[in-house]
Amino acid sequence: MTSTRQDGWPSRDHPRKAIIVGGGIGGLVTALFLHRAGFAVEIYESAREVKPLGVGINLLPHSVRVLRDLGLQEELAGTGIESAELRYVNKFGQLIWQEARGIAAGYAVPQYSIHRGELQMILFRKVMSTLPEGSVRTGCTLTSFDQAGGAVSARFDDRDGGRQLVTSKADFLIAADGIHSTVRRTFYPEEGAPQFSGRMLWRATTATAAFLTGRTMVWAGHDNQKFVCYPISEPARKQGRALVNWIAELRAPADTTPDRSDWNKRVDKEVFADSFSKWNFGWLNVPGLIAGAESIFEFPMVDRDPVTRWTHGLVTLLGDAAHPMYPVGSNGASQAILDAEELARQLDARETIESALQAYDDIRRPATAAIVLANRRGGPDRVLQLAEERAPSGFQRVEDFISREELETISQSYKQTAGFDRESVNRQSADAGK
Repeated sequence: MTSTRQDGWPSRDHPRKAIIVGGGIGGLVTALFLHRAGFAVEIYESAREVKPLGVGINLLPHSVRVLRDLGLQEELAGTGIESAELRYVNKFGQLIWQEARGIAAGYAVPQYSIHRGELQMILFRKVMSTLPEGSVRTGCTLTSFDQAGGAVSARFDDRDGGRQLVTSKADFLIAADGIHSTVRRTFYPEEGAPQFSGRMLWRATTATAAFLTGRTMVWAGHDNQKFVCYPISEPARKQGRALVNWIAELRAPADTTPDRSDWNKRVDKEVFADSFSKWNFGWLNVPGLIAGAESIFEFPMVDRDPVTRWTHGLVTLLGDAAHPMYPVGSNGASQAILDAEELARQLDARETIESALQAYDDIRRPATAAIVLANRRGGPDRVLQLAEERAPSGFQRVEDFISREELETISQSYKQTAGFDRESVNRQSADAGK
């Protein structure tokens, strides 16, 4: 029998309820964890329809462990590539550093390269088949929220027409609404636009022949000019082909100021392709990848400064709303997934929602702030810039310019900062299996 508090909200013998703002990767994983923990969950997504949009991303082993625990590894393995190695090369294609990844590196769980849209749909299907009907509402834009009487009320308007759609009341609210988060802006109104790094990114996928192992990730170039690529389709690999996700990066002119309304706009390859016209390494044809793309999208490379708190009473931030970071080290999606797991863990362990949200903040905020700052310093990509600075004309032996110990230190230090060093991941994987 359910009792009711004086404010009309169900007492704790009734399932506690969470509002999640944003139906992206972080929001959907959070919904699955909260539902499993016994919470009622409502997800509000601004897009009218959830579609498999975007390009490729990497899921590092610590985040794959989390998704495996949600029963999703079989779908991940059938869709994405189980990454086996990472190679850093200079602008001439000469090898700077090479390391095994995932299972090939001795991890207990794989690393996957996967199409962001495919991952989104795997999570969305899981949510739709697991949560009660009506738990997900699309076309809804958060316009305001307030806290009173031990609960949160949130108003959502139609994303196009502006008319009010619903006001929802819950025990707490999770803001997983991205780098332009409405909730974060409410708490930090003076923060302004994301900080531009001075570099532009062009992203696309190209269907082509497989290169190297067929499961290799390649980082090429240096700070002012970089090309990243890796295959993201297991079905294509089984056919002896590759669907390659790639990112071209260039230093922008000093007076460039990205317009928020132009993010993710489609552009012609002529905007940047000439800069990479000589980057045919034999084993990797960068001009060919660029030429073979059907659609190319432009993004500014941005992040935000870490803030002093995510949690404000019964409201907290998660994913890109909490810690937007440069796409360095393959950490964006993985850290959002880790946020979701930690949030659910603290809600299960603490007596009150307020204390759980604060404990989540205390654990995840410093950890992700360290990654944001490490990415600004180049993260593991620092090895590219070291090679450019010390051997701008190339080399016969990289060891003549950068010692193996220095390269290993950069790689291992970043893994530890981002929480995916092998020992930590394998220990967590073993603990989860007990």
